[in-house]
Amino acid sequence: MSRAQPIQHRRIPSFLRHVGPGVVTGAADDDPSGIATYTQAGAQFGTGVLWTVFLTIPFMIGIQLVSARIGRQSGQGIAANLRLHTPKFLLFAIVTLLLVANTINIAADIAAMGEGLQLIVGGGAHFHAVAFGVITLLLQVFVPYRRLAPILKWLTLTLFVYVAAAFTVNIPWAKVLHDLVLPQIIPTSAFWMMIVAILGTTISPYLFFWQASQEVEEMRLHGVQAGGESRETLRRAKRRMRLDTVIGMTFSNGIAFFVMLTAALVLHGAGVTDVQSAAQAAEALRPLAGDFAFTLFALGIIATGLLAVPVLASSAAYAVAEAFGWPEGLERHWREAKGFYAIIGIATIVGTGLDFTPIDPMQALYWSAVINGVVAVPIMVAMMLLAGNPTVMGVLPVKRKTRFFGWGAVAVMAVAVAMMFWDLAR
Repeated sequence: MSRAQPIQHRRIPSFLRHVGPGVVTGAADDDPSGIATYTQAGAQFGTGVLWTVFLTIPFMIGIQLVSARIGRQSGQGIAANLRLHTPKFLLFAIVTLLLVANTINIAADIAAMGEGLQLIVGGGAHFHAVAFGVITLLLQVFVPYRRLAPILKWLTLTLFVYVAAAFTVNIPWAKVLHDLVLPQIIPTSAFWMMIVAILGTTISPYLFFWQASQEVEEMRLHGVQAGGESRETLRRAKRRMRLDTVIGMTFSNGIAFFVMLTAALVLHGAGVTDVQSAAQAAEALRPLAGDFAFTLFALGIIATGLLAVPVLASSAAYAVAEAFGWPEGLERHWREAKGFYAIIGIATIVGTGLDFTPIDPMQALYWSAVINGVVAVPIMVAMMLLAGNPTVMGVLPVKRKTRFFGWGAVAVMAVAVAMMFWDLAR
């Protein structure tokens, strides 16, 4: 039997009712591996790379809004639409690469969470990692979407610890504003690879699948049928999606800005330019910025991981289930969607297990970023083609401005991938 029940709005705080999939998607983008990337960028290049987080905002908004619109107006996720409109070999290649990349990303995030808790309370990092793997798996399997969604929404607030951490140090706003207005370009391989890493961390394929699928979950939760609404109702839904996505992506990059800023001022300023993990970043902050900044940074690693790991595992499960036409959805009982929940379990368990192998999680994360960067380009091209298909989008096509920034995101990522392969071939 389905777990869907009428929503009791009176019991849900106003904040949770108005925050949608866009904000959760944006917050999930700032996972522990992303925090490590932004920290390394600030530590290595100082405030000279802060401009990158603002460069990506319009492209993030454009492509995520396209993914949300596809889910909302077709009533199906990205992979389900690809199954109907693209060759099977392309669909299964994309889904396989997404599953591999997400599993590796889960491994890196869970490892970072274990190390973060170890820094605060001691104990074994591997023990903590297993505990976090079990917790995130149980949340997804046994907590229905109507209850899981508010948990994820509240967890978005924990990202403000990185804003608080930044304000524990003296910020030279004049220099920061100068570097934002006049971007620094350093003609070195290391600089361009960092730009690629930032783009790959910010515009990730799993976010497309997650946001589209969560729009579908919201429709199911409220009893909305695709194609069964009036044009005015659909317009209101579009306005809500636009506001939700703009807030979510701006929020995501705002947090990235403060993480990068903290690393630039504290670590780069002290000559610490090589940071390989989020936990290492937190530990490096303690002697330079004090215990308070260290504690905030470490707690943020744990909180962001609790938010991001379910998104990573679930987005992979949505993609696989939709590709094979299996029943899917976090609101369904596991008995109704065994294949969907099996993928969640496999991705989470394998990701946790990778932390017990000789594989370096951060090195694995690098290769997952390569996979994400490569697979993002064909996925985004396919999404933009879907967005222009009246069969998918119904009566309200995507506007020219949104298509412009969506295709802009494709171009930016394609250039990033080309630069990545150029650097690897050197």
